[in-house]
Amino acid sequence: MKTTIFQSHKLFGYLAIASTATLLYFSPIPQLVVAQTKPKDVIQSQEVRPLPGKLDNIPVFNSNSPEGVKADGILLSTFPSTDKKVPSAHLNYPLQGRFDLFAHHFSYYPKDSQTLYLGIIVNNPGKKPVNIDVLAAASYLLPDALYVTLSPYLENNDGKVYSGPGDRAVSDVLRGIRQASFPQKLVLAPGESKMLMNAPIPVRNLAKAVNGRSTLMQLNSSDKVYIASLAMFAKQQSDPAPTLAQWQQLLVSGKLSSPRDKTPTPPEQTSGQLIYGRVAGISQGSQWQALLADNPQAKNLTIPAPGQAISYAINTLKGGRLGTGQVQTAKMLARYPDTAYESHGNYGVLYNLSIPLINSTKTVQTVTLTLATPIKEDKLSQKGARFRQPSLDFPFFRGTVRLRYSDDNGKQQTRYVHLWHRVGQVLDPLLSLKMSPSSRRLVQLELIYPPDSTPPQILTIGTLE
Repeated sequence: MKTTIFQSHKLFGYLAIASTATLLYFSPIPQLVVAQTKPKDVIQSQEVRPLPGKLDNIPVFNSNSPEGVKADGILLSTFPSTDKKVPSAHLNYPLQGRFDLFAHHFSYYPKDSQTLYLGIIVNNPGKKPVNIDVLAAASYLLPDALYVTLSPYLENNDGKVYSGPGDRAVSDVLRGIRQASFPQKLVLAPGESKMLMNAPIPVRNLAKAVNGRSTLMQLNSSDKVYIASLAMFAKQQSDPAPTLAQWQQLLVSGKLSSPRDKTPTPPEQTSGQLIYGRVAGISQGSQWQALLADNPQAKNLTIPAPGQAISYAINTLKGGRLGTGQVQTAKMLARYPDTAYESHGNYGVLYNLSIPLINSTKTVQTVTLTLATPIKEDKLSQKGARFRQPSLDFPFFRGTVRLRYSDDNGKQQTRYVHLWHRVGQVLDPLLSLKMSPSSRRLVQLELIYPPDSTPPQILTIGTLE
């Protein structure tokens, strides 16, 4: 098969290739014209490393199945199965101390444009009062944050840049925001239940009868509590939100909301189509802290030689390990049998990366950081991560990152930057720094992985030639 080399790039050692043999098979157009019009593969030839560190042990109440809700029912219940009409709908998994709550559900063309309500109920099963501190919390509907096309990079210090409700919700929580609709503290008497959230997902008067709600909370409970996310459609458009008693009745007598999402591929299956499935359960890990250094014993990351780069994989998963052999996906501590075996996508997980750069040369060097989405591969088919020019027309990362660093004038900076990237898109750097000889510069990059994104990504550190 003939291979044509189109481009070489000094910084990342890009090699752009296209198969003219494949092109001619699909088109009778002369070869020269085809070579000009065919998208070009772009190979970033630097090493892709596993990400150091690991997820912490903080549990996450993770409600994302079924994503599209069609009927009243239980979405996720950690309550005991005792005295419940459908015992299998309850996972009997109490939560205590620090935990997160993530819920992401949609209503698609409901009958008579009924309003769907999402209720999150919490119960104190103990004999002492329980305090639940709401450390940060945000919830948005689709009309609050429409999916829009944006520039690859936009400064977002005011939090007004977003594309999608999940993007907007995690951007708020990254800043430590607690929306006014959430209490600062919830106090539960022994045996008492209260609503942590009771929110509508309306579709009436929308151009299309489709709406969704994305919610992320960071919580701390002084003792054990049980939590459930529930779905209930209003019988009449004029009906108010369901009462606590109505939610409690659904919790006791209801079944899992249906129809269900696709059943995931069992972990032991190694052939055939890989179906991840939607998550409904308790996942383990809300933060991934990483120190990017030369080796596990080192305290600094030596910048690459001029014209070279190194990459670290972000949010790898089965079928998308980018040659690292690393799966970063959170494990499930409790789940329903027809839902995801792992928390694929790590939605709502905070990635906190410390990058202590050191310029060990005797000359000034310009160092760049780039977060990008290569074409998903488990093992790299080429000698590096694959990109395309032009990129595929699918936005695979829509979210805000926080950068903390000393700029070239020695001033400490904290910046929020919104990223809107297509899969396979070749990007300009997110950050460029001029480093003096023998100098050290600490860069911290933080992001809460947005529900409106698709893994994996890579973080690339390069030195200009």
